[in-house]
Amino acid sequence: MPEAATLDAIELPVLGMTCASCVGRVERAIGAVPGVRRASVNLAAERAHVEGGDPAAVAAAIRAVGYEPLEHTVELQVRGMTCASCVGRVERALKSEPGVLDAQVNLATERATVRVLEGTVTSERLAAVIAEAGYDASMVEAAGGANEDREQAARLAEIGALRRSVMLAAVATLPLFTLEMARHVSPSVHHWLATTLGEQPWRLISLALASFVLFGPGLRFYKKGVPNLLRRAPDMNSLVVLGATAAWAYSLVATLFPRALPAGTNNVYYEAAAVIVTLILLGRWFEARAKGRTSEAIKRLLHLQAKTARVQRGGEDVEVPIEAVRPGDLVIVRPGERIPVDGEILDGGSFVDESMITGEAMPVEKGPGAVVVGGTVNKTGAFRFRATKVGADTLLAQIVRMVEQAQGAKLPIQALVDQVTAFFVPVVIALAALTFGVWLVFGPAPALGLALVNAVAVLIIACPCAMGLATPTSIMVGTGRAAELGVLFRRGESLQALRDVKAVVFDKTGTLTLGRPALTTLQVLEGYEENEILAAAASVENLSEHPIGEAIVSEARRRGLPLHPVTDFQATPGFGVTAAVAGHDLVIGAGRHLQAAGIDVSSLSDRADALADAGESPLFVGIDGRLAGLLAVADPIKPTSAEAIAALHKLGLKVAIVTGDHHRTAAAVARALGVDEVLADVLPDGKARAVVRLRERYGAVAFVGDGVNDAPALATAEVGIAMGQGTDIAIESADVVLMGGDLTGVVTALGLSRATLRNIRQNLGWAFGYNVVLIPLAAGVLYPAFGWLLSPMLAAGAMALSSISVLTNALRLRRYRPPGISAAGGTA
Repeated sequence: MPEAATLDAIELPVLGMTCASCVGRVERAIGAVPGVRRASVNLAAERAHVEGGDPAAVAAAIRAVGYEPLEHTVELQVRGMTCASCVGRVERALKSEPGVLDAQVNLATERATVRVLEGTVTSERLAAVIAEAGYDASMVEAAGGANEDREQAARLAEIGALRRSVMLAAVATLPLFTLEMARHVSPSVHHWLATTLGEQPWRLISLALASFVLFGPGLRFYKKGVPNLLRRAPDMNSLVVLGATAAWAYSLVATLFPRALPAGTNNVYYEAAAVIVTLILLGRWFEARAKGRTSEAIKRLLHLQAKTARVQRGGEDVEVPIEAVRPGDLVIVRPGERIPVDGEILDGGSFVDESMITGEAMPVEKGPGAVVVGGTVNKTGAFRFRATKVGADTLLAQIVRMVEQAQGAKLPIQALVDQVTAFFVPVVIALAALTFGVWLVFGPAPALGLALVNAVAVLIIACPCAMGLATPTSIMVGTGRAAELGVLFRRGESLQALRDVKAVVFDKTGTLTLGRPALTTLQVLEGYEENEILAAAASVENLSEHPIGEAIVSEARRRGLPLHPVTDFQATPGFGVTAAVAGHDLVIGAGRHLQAAGIDVSSLSDRADALADAGESPLFVGIDGRLAGLLAVADPIKPTSAEAIAALHKLGLKVAIVTGDHHRTAAAVARALGVDEVLADVLPDGKARAVVRLRERYGAVAFVGDGVNDAPALATAEVGIAMGQGTDIAIESADVVLMGGDLTGVVTALGLSRATLRNIRQNLGWAFGYNVVLIPLAAGVLYPAFGWLLSPMLAAGAMALSSISVLTNALRLRRYRPPGISAAGGTA
């Protein structure tokens, strides 16, 4: 680890101070930090002047006494990284800069996320620090901005440059490799080459071809590898430079100064040097193309955004770029158009395809007052809406940011990789030197040539690229695929945490159920019609504010029934209502309310008791002194709840309900769904404690909720999962967001978590196993027993294959299908 960077002098904003004692507390806390020479705090300006000290320690000290030092996050695009050691080098360089609290670099996305103290270091300085470490950096603008196009153009340019380099290298390498191999295999070719060109002219031609490959297309390795060697911080490029240059330089001496070498060692390895560079360039090209595909989920999301909008300005309809739309603008949407920004419909109506948000294939009917989301597609009608959220505030932009943040996360499993790669390349160089020395001293003749070949093979085979790509590529593809399936991982770390969950705890209302009462039962006695009873009951309940009454009125309106004038309305809390409707006297309520009015309810009392036991709220209806029928209202269970809970049980998880509802209602829902445990009558502040109790019983817990009162439980659980149609505070408290109301999204999230972690383990197994097996083989440990040696050319091919294999395996996650969804491709 680099030594902690110290601050010369900064002005640091500090939030939360209210009085002079706050000032003294902050000053004493900062002054106690080792290295701080002076600290003074200004209450009016809410700033601390700090001279000296470790910035991270200063920030921690301020937080420790209850105040908040202002900080912000800078996103930088980093180009030129090729392996895990590059990632470590950039991270160490950034963390050593005064004012940087933390830095995380992702090889797959080629981005650095840097957390800095406000007022300490600029974005330009961070880019300069990365440049000093040997890489190029630029600022990342907001999602959906022009930077996305520049980033895509830069990535395509890099792929194009690699392709050209591969083509040039191949043109020069092919004749060199073909003739050199042919002369070793066929005596006639060897004789033809000796008689037509001669050995020395052929060596000079080989020198020219190999030099062109190394210092033409292969110059990119020298530009990165040599400076890093001089900094004593070798990377993957350094290994390629050492290996290829060693083979080329030895061959150069054998060609121009053959007498300088011991007898029997006058051999050339031009084809090995050229093939090494060509194969590694080929691997880099394939790798760049594959890395581009790992971020396709982000590209597809960005492509959902409309490019222009039709806005009413100055009494005219004007088509403007999407960036020019402002909150409050009146936007017109025609049939078949993509809705440009978020807003609320003023007039008109249509059906809107919201599958990109909810995953629901059926278009949703929209009318005045309805909310529309930018990126969704208008189907049939036309409407006008008022823009409420534009630019980076739209739901689509927020989704893109969530996916980007999750894709750039480092999982705890990455810590092992970081520890290994921190010293991997220097160890490889040491192993190559050891290999050279052992072969030189103990190897058979020609010992010098064999020592060189095996040392080069060790340098080339030991590529840390696969290790660096193993985790981030799987995270990128997994979280991207999750977004396509309507599951947003707000924090990438929750991918690993979700895999370890042993129990899933659900809030009931609005999560397992629809969250709004609905008429579930309507039974009438002989002589009465359903619609007649429902219309009369709805006419009376229309004057009530009770949710049960709202459910009855809603069902009547859904059926298109007319509501009649009501007179003599009287409500008795806890019992029911009486009124006169269309010349009839109605009594609606509990059985005791009708019995008090002299109406016998015994013929339907057993049915009412059964409905109550099932968690429904029964209401008797009496007309003109006679029992007419029975209504029941309940919060209906979502159609997918039972399927989701059954799938969770198949995954070996326990399922519980925590709700503030009455125990009988909650127990009825639990019976219907097959839930393992119910905690009912839980007050809002008790849900977090309930999560702790369930954790003690089962292990790691995931909590699924949608309301304000669920926020503490969402934050307390190992993984909080919020319904995307829930409240903002619930979503902000959650680790995972389900964009639709479909609970099968919980199963999708769990399944993707397990598939992604399994994919990461496969990648790491391949990357580490590859080096564990092939480095000894390249060093020649099997030569004494079997006479086997690994050619540097095969080593280069295997090295390229390792990274491509890891990327290809990660890309399999793009075909992931949640359990129960039948589609080609299966699961990863």
